[in-house]
Amino acid sequence: MKRVQILVDEELLAGLDEDEEVRRSGRSKVLRTLVASYLESRRDARLDAQYKQGYGNSLRVNEEADGWEHEGSWPEM
Repeated sequence: MKRVQILVDEELLAGLDEDEEVRRSGRSKVLRTLVASYLESRRDARLDAQYKQGYGNSLRVNEEADGWEHEGSWPEM
């Protein structure tokens, strides 16, 4: 791991230090968890945007397939 320095507002830091999880696990672990969560949500948002760009707002493959969804049949069990 690499040590980093950050600036945090004193009021925000006091609130962080009052938290039970921070007292139990320490600031560093809690902040690492928050950063990992932030990065994951950003990645998910990018993937969602790429999906929407690729497929548009519709889940339909194309209009030629409209009406065919009821033409198939499932075999009797």
